[in-house]
Amino acid sequence: MSPLPAAFFISILFLLPQLHKVCAASPGAGRTMPTRGTCNNTCGTIPVMFPFGTGFGCGHPYFARYVKCNAGTLQFSTGTGIYPVSSIDYPTSTIVVADPFMSTCSSMQNSGSFSLDRTSPFTLTGSNIFVLLGCSTTSPVFDPSEDLCDTGSGSRVCSGLYSCKGVTGIGLPQNAPTSTCCVYDSLMGIGSGYSLDLPKLQCSSYTSIYEFGDEGDPMKWKFGISLQYNDSYYTPACKDCETSGGLCGFSGLDESFSCICRDGVNTTTNCFGHGYTWSGAWEPKIQTKTSIG
Repeated sequence: MSPLPAAFFISILFLLPQLHKVCAASPGAGRTMPTRGTCNNTCGTIPVMFPFGTGFGCGHPYFARYVKCNAGTLQFSTGTGIYPVSSIDYPTSTIVVADPFMSTCSSMQNSGSFSLDRTSPFTLTGSNIFVLLGCSTTSPVFDPSEDLCDTGSGSRVCSGLYSCKGVTGIGLPQNAPTSTCCVYDSLMGIGSGYSLDLPKLQCSSYTSIYEFGDEGDPMKWKFGISLQYNDSYYTPACKDCETSGGLCGFSGLDESFSCICRDGVNTTTNCFGHGYTWSGAWEPKIQTKTSIG
């Protein structure tokens, strides 16, 4: 047998460091080490479940545009601002958001407007009662032909709010006449989508009550905006992921489904078996066997 040429040994010495790097970088041929995920099941004190998420790639991509976790605060975004989320009720698919400039019984102030994109997966629930405060007598809400104010039970709501000490924050005396108050029957008809445009309505402030509790005591009313979200995005694949201990998310440019496991591995199925369901993307790119002729 003829001796092997010196060039062979030189090529082997060159390949050894490269093969060492491949072996050290993966537990098996063609597999990358898992990376730690950034999805959590809470944001501050609020439990976060699908379709919501706490970071990029968490939850459903459609909802990730509207609800985000920022520095431990879950926030809801619309065209008129960013509002903290007070609570989420998953069995009823509702969330409550709080406008920090919205008036309450204890504190009233000039408010901004509120709008809700009609194409979003959120709609106003029927429990919301929007009240416009400090309105001009020429406000369009008082147009008798439009019938935009509830003049029945709404008058009791206005009386209750104007009995609050906080009403002085919008320049009215306590127990002022309720002629500048309107329990707004419609968020449609003025502006597009769901919109509450205070400058156009000539009102200085607004509030939303989603639960009365003790109707006679406005200090016990629950203030906030209750929204219903579309829960049809909860698929069998996501349920299987959650059953295995994972969190549902998305990845890639096509925002395809991804199951995020506790050890940081993302899979396209579930987290049973430690979640090591690998993509074969690396395998064609790494040579793991060298043939010697």
